[in-house]
Formats: sequence, structure tokens, C-alpha cells
Amino acid sequence: MSAVTRGGTPWTPQYVEAINPKNCIGCGRCYKVCTRDVLTLVDRGEDDDMDEDDWDDEDAKAMMTVKNAMDCIGCGACGRTCPKDCFTFVTA
Repeated sequence: MSAVTRGGTPWTPQYVEAINPKNCIGCGRCYKVCTRDVLTLVDRGEDDDMDEDDWDDEDAKAMMTVKNAMDCIGCGACGRTCPKDCFTFVTA
């Protein structure tokens, strides 16, 4: 699916699919730019799949997760603000 900007430029939405928990530092930049409540910050202890040894940043006590993927509008702002390139996107 492609869309058109107000100026008529073709644009293909990129919807958030996943966040790499090993790279996420829990900075919250992506959360702040998302206007659709797609993301949420959780304590690392809530993710049973990772050990402390797997963390990329030892000081990161929290990480971002996808809360409401179906509310994503495909703007890609979250991925552009991420300093660790944690996001994976899909097109519809």
C-alpha cells in the first residue's frame, strides 16, 4: 500500500513490527515521538527471554516494547529517533 503526502509525493508507510531488546537502552525517545500509544517502556525483569549478560548496555534497567502494533500509522518516527537502530518495520 502506498500513500501520497499533502504535496503529492508518493510515500509507503513503514509499520513497526518489533524492537530488538538486546540493543534497546530504554531511553524513551521513540515513546516521546509516537502519537498513537504504540510503544511502552517495561522493566528488563519482565522479559523472561533475556539474561543480564545479553544486554548491550549494562546500565539499561528498562526497554521499549510494542504495545499496540495495530495502532501504528507507519510514520517511522520511532525508528528515526532510535540511537541504537532497534526497530524492524514492515509494509502492509
